[in-house]
Amino acid sequence: MAKKIKEINWDYAPSLESTSHIEVKEKYELFIDGKFVKPSSGNYFNTVNPATNEVLSSIAYANEKDVDNAVKAARKAYNEVWSKLSGKERGKYIYRIARLMQERARELAVIETLDAGKTIRESRDIDIPLACNHFFYYAGWADKLEYAFPNRKVESLGVAGQIIPWNFPLLMAAWKIAPALAAGNTVVLKPAETTSLTAMKLAEIIRDSGLPAGVVNIVTGYGDTGAAIVNHEDINKVAFTGSTAVGKIIQKAIAGTGKKATLELGGKSANIIMDDAPIDQAVEGIINGIFFNQGHVCCAGSRLFVQEGVADVVIKKLKRRMDSLIIGNPLDKNTDVGAINSKEQLDTINKYIKIGINEGAEMYQASCEIPKNGYFCPPTIFTGVAQSSTIAQEEIFGPVLTIQTFRTVDEVIQKANNSPFGLAAGVWSDKGSRVFNLTSKLNAGVVWANTYNKFDPASPFGGFKESGYGREGGMHGLSAYVKLK
Repeated sequence: MAKKIKEINWDYAPSLESTSHIEVKEKYELFIDGKFVKPSSGNYFNTVNPATNEVLSSIAYANEKDVDNAVKAARKAYNEVWSKLSGKERGKYIYRIARLMQERARELAVIETLDAGKTIRESRDIDIPLACNHFFYYAGWADKLEYAFPNRKVESLGVAGQIIPWNFPLLMAAWKIAPALAAGNTVVLKPAETTSLTAMKLAEIIRDSGLPAGVVNIVTGYGDTGAAIVNHEDINKVAFTGSTAVGKIIQKAIAGTGKKATLELGGKSANIIMDDAPIDQAVEGIINGIFFNQGHVCCAGSRLFVQEGVADVVIKKLKRRMDSLIIGNPLDKNTDVGAINSKEQLDTINKYIKIGINEGAEMYQASCEIPKNGYFCPPTIFTGVAQSSTIAQEEIFGPVLTIQTFRTVDEVIQKANNSPFGLAAGVWSDKGSRVFNLTSKLNAGVVWANTYNKFDPASPFGGFKESGYGREGGMHGLSAYVKLK
């Protein structure tokens, strides 16, 4: 008779990342024309550590006048310096920025974790290395645009206005700035109001790199600051990553203006497990796709579809794995699930959890201890979810996973595509033919096979339908910043 193995729950000693090597100033000004300057209004706002509610710094609040100054600086730099440099010289500057970021990677990772609430493992191992790699990658393309677009005359656009979200603060800045500079444009960037610190540290790196003044300008503020960038008449290109609702507002604002745009918006991505999938690997992929990042990813695999034959074992293993997760101090290297970025976002997540319960779905939450201070949400799954359920249709942007079952491939394709979004998807199967069949029929800009949330600077990323349009990364990311004749 087989003996039952007793489960042991191990308690890990704290393993905190040091903060002694970082410098966070009490106040950050706007970065315009190569210098840090005070906001014309004299207004500032606080940025807070979401894991502790501790105020980290005061950030300058840019108004229309400040944005106008930044755009004028960018236009002057474009006309007088940047557009006249050869691609080879532009590449040297971009490469230098990448190297300086590498040298300060440990500091950047800690500041990202403090400001955004994400775990130090994610900041250290994913966000910062990928941000550096995007600058390295596009530094290599700067003098090869004629190879990227053969038999075409390539021209830069001019001044790019860029607005980035709070879920990947430094990485999103790299996604936006690096291809714009490589293509010969200058930039006015606005980071999210809750995560401005690494953007300001990037401004320091850009200043120290010797990049000509005005080529990159960083203005901080709220939605009205971003609106001032979008509506400025001397902006040639708008690049936005954020919610679908704001993306629609931007699209209306630039209609008829001749401004080019790239919109990377919301998602409700499907993660599909076939009955021949490597179950343990797939469960870990689910955890990575929705819980390790607190669900703060536009392409998070927030809709799980499991073939009926393996549904019971997948859900059982998933619950067991969820109960092993550690939620807590994001600076602790043992932490699996960090803090929700803001009280507002936590309130939104809790609102959707209540909706899911009220609509009749069965909820299961990980039995991990929740810190008393800060904004935390335990990993949550819902089973018995209807296709029409609100939590299966609307983006929650938190560690909440809906689970549905299916019998046939045609059924799961229909269910997965029955969404207003079309950003990403994942397929888990042992058969390549099954994978390719699904990937050719899923309405998603990116489809991962037997993995999830894997990114590379050479690989384009983006969606369609209400997930936006345009691509970032790879050669496709360059095309958004050039005119081809």
